[in-house]
Amino acid sequence: MSVSALSPSRALGGVPGFLQVVSLLSLVLLLLKAAQLYLHRQWLLKALHHFPSPPSHWFYGHKREFQQESELPLLLKRVEKYPRACVHWLWGTRAFVLVYDPDYMKMVLGRSDPKAHIAYRYLKPWIGTGLLLLEGQTWFQHRQMLTPAFPYDILKPCVGLMADSVQVMLDKWEELVIQDSHLEIFGHVSSMTLDTIMKCAFSHQGSVQTDRQVNDSSSRNFQSYIQAIRDLGHLIFSQLKNAFHQNDLIYRLTPEGRWDHQACQLTHQHIDAVIKERKACLKKEGELEKVRSRRHLDFLDILLFARMENGSSLSDKDLRAEVDTFMFKDHDTTASGISSML
Repeated sequence: MSVSALSPSRALGGVPGFLQVVSLLSLVLLLLKAAQLYLHRQWLLKALHHFPSPPSHWFYGHKREFQQESELPLLLKRVEKYPRACVHWLWGTRAFVLVYDPDYMKMVLGRSDPKAHIAYRYLKPWIGTGLLLLEGQTWFQHRQMLTPAFPYDILKPCVGLMADSVQVMLDKWEELVIQDSHLEIFGHVSSMTLDTIMKCAFSHQGSVQTDRQVNDSSSRNFQSYIQAIRDLGHLIFSQLKNAFHQNDLIYRLTPEGRWDHQACQLTHQHIDAVIKERKACLKKEGELEKVRSRRHLDFLDILLFARMENGSSLSDKDLRAEVDTFMFKDHDTTASGISSML
């Protein structure tokens, strides 16, 4: 073997050729991606052409319009101009149909189309693969397993607990309006609905609302959970509207992505603590027999006692996903509805 074959100049001589190949491959991939995005946009334009929409930019969509004005007044203007539905373009290749006409909604909700993975994927790191995100046979098995948690009769014993939680909230409001006639109600309503769901579905002893006044670990856990839920709601909508945050790897490297991860960890710690507390309670002497003798079990007890068709119980991951899903949906969504109504 000659010495010239191993010389540095000969080895470096191949570097420009390698860079050319890499550059050419990168260009080809870029062109293919651009063609894919173009074809997807054309497909969207064709699929949505029956729905009215304000003029949108081919790249920014309606983003600039929403940056110039707060969202609610702008949405109200659109509802007035387009009384049934309209298209909202987040950017050139992502659009949503906003439906607010009752007849349209009845038609949409009456269909059995697959779930929208694009929207639901933002929830998965938070609430896991629970009943909200499951599909097919697995969804049917979990829904069948949870059916005993939803009879109308189960709500009757909870009416008194609900009334107590509401009364605590109203008593607080009476004290606060003396100091200031303006009151931001969502935080209080959210605490009230969390208090209710904890008592009615998770056998929690105590009050989330009154415990907030006590500076202990349990109180701080509930307060952190409520704040994490609010943060995650804002972060999910922010990620949904940002074209550069659609890649999970890029999003995790951003400040918002790290904040999202921390908030998810807080919610998981809260849920794990609730499950752990209930399991410890069931291990007490006589408690298990007492719970089994009830006519109706609450939501968490049904999950802990449940068995699938093959005889296996829910894994810890599936258990947390179901608890995460129902605690979030039952308290935060209800709080949003009550606050909007008031």
